[in-house]
Amino acid sequence: MLLQGALLLLLALPSHGEDNMEDPPLPKGACAGWMAGIPGHPGHNGTPGRDGRDGTPGEKGEKGDPGLVGPKGDTGETGITGIEGPRGFPGTPGRKGEPGESAYVYRSAFSVGLERQVTVPNVPIRFTKIFYNQQNHYDGTTGKFLCNIPGLYYFSYHITVYLKDVKVSLYKNDKALLFTHDQFQDKNVDQASGSVLLYLEKGDQVWLQVYEGENHNGVYADNVNDSTFTGFLLYHNIVE
Repeated sequence: MLLQGALLLLLALPSHGEDNMEDPPLPKGACAGWMAGIPGHPGHNGTPGRDGRDGTPGEKGEKGDPGLVGPKGDTGETGITGIEGPRGFPGTPGRKGEPGESAYVYRSAFSVGLERQVTVPNVPIRFTKIFYNQQNHYDGTTGKFLCNIPGLYYFSYHITVYLKDVKVSLYKNDKALLFTHDQFQDKNVDQASGSVLLYLEKGDQVWLQVYEGENHNGVYADNVNDSTFTGFLLYHNIVE
């Protein structure tokens, strides 16, 4: 230690060439005989500082060019049916329809039978047993049906045959339209019948009649066997 102090003292003394030179001023607060120390080791890195504040948003940029149209997507699922909308206003009334048929029901019908087995050939057969003739369109005194309502009619007859052959025709206005022939079988009661649809105008007449003489007049009736004649209107044809 003493040696080191002596060396330091010698170094501090001025040389001869520098006797007249002024000593440089010492740093403020420095002690006499001060020497620079050995550089120290670098310090440790400090703790990272906090994030800075967000900057002010920049101005909005210009709108870019439209991109290319992409491919068509798949069809989506059907949506739920919406609620029923409000009721619309009434539409314009349609054209007036064609006149319908009258509500009035047109009736014309009769059903009659033979009371006596005696009939005369070549004249209308008079059926005087009345089953139905409410409209009185059948005349029992003449044996003829008189059409009062034009339209389509249905006529039928059922004849009991006994003792002789029978030939019966259905006439319309003096013209035979339907013919029925039945041959009598000995000791037996036979039946003959016929039916037809006819369109009649008002005033037309329809009746039954035996033709070809007395040998074909086997029309018969008694208390257990009937011969009948029936007709009725199917639909009318009234022009208003």
